[in-house]
Amino acid sequence: MDHEPPPFPLLAHNPDVHDATPPPYDIIGDVHGCIDELLDLVQRLGYTLEPDGRGIRHPLGRTAIFIGDLNDRGPGSITVWQLVLASLARGTARYVPGNHDSKFARYLQGRHVQLSHGLAGTVREFYDLPEDEREDFRRAVVELLIASPPYRIFDEGRLVVAHAGIEERMIGRVDTSISAFARWGDPTGEFNEYGFPVRRDWAADYRGQALVVYGHTPTPRAEFRNNTINIDQGCAFGGALTALRYPELEVVSVPAQRVYAEPSMEERFGPLDRRAAD
Repeated sequence: MDHEPPPFPLLAHNPDVHDATPPPYDIIGDVHGCIDELLDLVQRLGYTLEPDGRGIRHPLGRTAIFIGDLNDRGPGSITVWQLVLASLARGTARYVPGNHDSKFARYLQGRHVQLSHGLAGTVREFYDLPEDEREDFRRAVVELLIASPPYRIFDEGRLVVAHAGIEERMIGRVDTSISAFARWGDPTGEFNEYGFPVRRDWAADYRGQALVVYGHTPTPRAEFRNNTINIDQGCAFGGALTALRYPELEVVSVPAQRVYAEPSMEERFGPLDRRAAD
């Protein structure tokens, strides 16, 4: 880049968290660059690839909702981004930002960030793009992250989708602290034995009427608690890529083809059920 872009804002200007897109939806967990598993999952959900191979469309008009963390750790972060950007442009998908997406966007703006937790691989993929494609890709990602609300409310308030979750008192409001919570959760400042931040378990205290679907913190299976559902099953760590069909509340998942990043889910949680679920 021949100049330093403007700073990346944490909060969109006048973000509208209410999304009028009607159900049904397929809410897709943290992809983390696992492009083969994503293609397998959307096929199981009934989507077809557009002729250019990038966007997806469902014959029954269902909408895919991506809960963020599209990049890092898996081998196909840029291809995942291209598929999601094309689907957003066609109106067949919706998106909320994850913390890994935000960090990648800051890098693309020329900000200093640590190339850790898989970002170095995403950056290498970015520079593998043909030079004449890089600027359009960079601009599309940065503009999406600037414009995206930190979470979205669907189905007339019955459903909330946020990357790291959201507390009941925050729903319907937006400020910088809520935006940070929706992307990063509520870290305690401590780290676990694997070097990952320990986060307060906000879902244990959730009592809201809206169903909250989120990811961010991997669990060995989709976790239903207190009208919340965690659909991050650690695909990049050798777990599974999960989607939640809404309003059916059916879980569909495909196992990871291999372990892309350590520590593996089995190292953390013990033996996993390797069967696809639907």
